[in-house]
Amino acid sequence: MGETLSLAEILREHPWPKEWADARRLDFLWSYDVDLPPDELWPLVSDVSRMNRLVGNPEMKFVEKEGLRYGTARYSGVFHAWHEVPWDWVANRWFSFLRVYSQGGMKALWTVERIEPLDGGRRSRFYLYFGAVPRWPLLTPVMRLNFNGIGRAYRKALPELARAARVAKAAALSVPAPALSPQAEERLGAIATQLRAKGLDPTSVDRLVELVRTGDELDVCRIQVRERARVWGVDEDVLLRVFLHATRAGLLELAWDVVCPHCRGVRESETRLGDVPAEGACEVCAVQFGTADAVEVSFRVHPSIRQIEQRLFCSAEPSQKQHIRVQRALAPGGDTSIEVDLTPGRYRLRNRGDEQPAGYLDVSDGTGGAAPVSWRVSAPPGETAAPPHAALELVNDSSEPRTFILEQAAPSELALRPGRLLSHQEFRDLFTEEFLGADVRLAVGEQTILFTDIVGSTAMYAERGDPDAFVAVRHHFTSVFGLIASHRGAVVKTIGDAAMGAFMDPVDAVRCAVAIQRHFADPAGLRLRVSLNTGSCIAVRLNANLDYFGHAVNLAAKLQAVVEAGQVVVSASTYAAPGVASHLASTSLEEVTVPVKGLATTITAHRFTVS
Repeated sequence: MGETLSLAEILREHPWPKEWADARRLDFLWSYDVDLPPDELWPLVSDVSRMNRLVGNPEMKFVEKEGLRYGTARYSGVFHAWHEVPWDWVANRWFSFLRVYSQGGMKALWTVERIEPLDGGRRSRFYLYFGAVPRWPLLTPVMRLNFNGIGRAYRKALPELARAARVAKAAALSVPAPALSPQAEERLGAIATQLRAKGLDPTSVDRLVELVRTGDELDVCRIQVRERARVWGVDEDVLLRVFLHATRAGLLELAWDVVCPHCRGVRESETRLGDVPAEGACEVCAVQFGTADAVEVSFRVHPSIRQIEQRLFCSAEPSQKQHIRVQRALAPGGDTSIEVDLTPGRYRLRNRGDEQPAGYLDVSDGTGGAAPVSWRVSAPPGETAAPPHAALELVNDSSEPRTFILEQAAPSELALRPGRLLSHQEFRDLFTEEFLGADVRLAVGEQTILFTDIVGSTAMYAERGDPDAFVAVRHHFTSVFGLIASHRGAVVKTIGDAAMGAFMDPVDAVRCAVAIQRHFADPAGLRLRVSLNTGSCIAVRLNANLDYFGHAVNLAAKLQAVVEAGQVVVSASTYAAPGVASHLASTSLEEVTVPVKGLATTITAHRFTVS
């Protein structure tokens, strides 16, 4: 059992902001011992919006302007309006925030929540501090009553949350939805029957229907396929098919979310891809950005089933920015030392409002000690190695206030990117009306591009005549399209008698290429050549259709020049992709060089004949 921190110790570690330090105030401090380790308690208590809802605090409304978040709410019948200074936190340890009120019973509110490990980290001691500067002395008794009520509510809620978290972490803070209307229930049942009749995975259909019927409103206002697949333990592709068909059936809406590359908050959300803007902005992060790499795909319950508005009971910054492990504001000339626990990986050092990183932190598996990581605003960008338990020394040697941010550099594992959707044949079949705005270029990440082409098509047209040749080409497209779809790819377009497909997984593309050649192996029938290349692409609008553009596409097409009937050529980038070389280990490969117009040198590829 560790010693309980006093009020003086809490305020020494987390002092009031200078401008309010000498104001007359009310102090409230509680501590609670919780049967959860700090890293499991943190996601619960840092999600202050859900915690506030749980303990009975009122709903809040927020707007953003001039780089600040402005909030309003009604407490005990009194209207309050405030602005929030961006929160400070160290993940799994503590957070603090200041609200400055323009209306209501307070002038300022300073909040600190802190977690200390107990019993070697198996349990936690949680501290909850509120400091309030009253506007009117007459309201002091009411404020004492309200804040003490919050303290009692936490004392009751935390043991219940710990028990719920041990059973189902994801559902610990969830609140079941009210019953659907008879009309909505009837519509939901009809759609569920329709989805099952399509041969979709029945378990996934049932789970989705139950989520729509009873899911917490804070969960169903933005549903992420990859997150649900992990929670439900189902295959991501299987679940994506269910979500796409559910959208077409009117159970869900598909949303294209413009996400700030810094805080990863949704800045805009459109139900039509064509309405996605070319540029985005986040006032709170003080950045503007192109949307090419800033779009995620999510789903939400269709309003004909449930009318849902995203409701907030707090801005809850740490829970909305889980990739940010440290956020700390310092005044000009200020400095501080911070200890933080990090999982192995790469982290980005960033100052709020700066487009370019201030550096990177590479955290290894090692447990040995290391010198503190010094981070000065004036220092040039650099790379620093650090252990999982790292010490940071932050120094604001500039003339302006700065906010230091340490964040995971890798993109969100839960985000469904447009490239995954646009390379999914079922999406292209079900949503033929979707297209980009004319001025939008949407990055779809790394794709493996497959080109097929009929060998000797000119002679075939001359021998068979145009009508018969056309029928043969159409039948061949049907087979090629089916093979691309069955190997988890998508048909992008046809060009004459050539077809272009796209795959997220290069191994899927190689398997598809082999399957195509085996399907067209009859010497008396149509013979094809197939080429593959892997690289980054962008999606563009071309003649009201979605098309892929970029060097990866061009090179895949140019590789057709070195391949003949029954052969497949694989570029060096595809061959180097994970799993491809081992998949082709038993294949007799021939190395070829390909001259590319516009490049000073040739490129290397691997060619093989499918038997």
